[in-house]
Amino acid sequence: MTELVIGADGLARCGWGASTPDYAVYHDTEWGRPLRGDDALYERMTLEAFQSGLSWLTILRKRPAFRLAFDDFRIETVAGYGEAEVDRLLADAGIVRNRAKIEAAIANARAALELPAGLSELLWSFAPAPGRARPATYAAVPALTDVSTALAKALKKRGFRFVGPTTAYALMQATGMVDDHLVGCHVVTSEAGVMG
Repeated sequence: MTELVIGADGLARCGWGASTPDYAVYHDTEWGRPLRGDDALYERMTLEAFQSGLSWLTILRKRPAFRLAFDDFRIETVAGYGEAEVDRLLADAGIVRNRAKIEAAIANARAALELPAGLSELLWSFAPAPGRARPATYAAVPALTDVSTALAKALKKRGFRFVGPTTAYALMQATGMVDDHLVGCHVVTSEAGVMG
């Protein structure tokens, strides 16, 4: 895959973001942009966990079904799920039907409810200081970092599941805690509008 691609619209994108129309929209409008809010971050955390071992494109294309199945990822609602909801989710062909991941999503909603300052506050407390340069190549993009490892440990300590260091780093990338768009990519991700 080419590292930076100039699209038909004349815009430079990270190569993966130009590989399919679904990825192009996600790359241009969501990935790497700062996201806050407990339910919004819970959704991303849940989808990153479901993605484990699968293609992100699979999860992206199933996201509308996930939102419907998980009551728009409202933490308080999902935290109240019981065995009947687990059975319903296991029967839903629109989502990834994996019992361990479904049960983790419910456990994570319950754990999020227990956080005194909320999920958003906890996750963003691990965001590195702004100003880090964008990577020049995919080889410079880590799969995990010391910070994502610390975030995963903090989440696990609070009862979260399916949140290892790699998943935690993918969550940090997706929600703008780190900016791993390549140098030259047209997407502006920071709240200050600074681009690498």
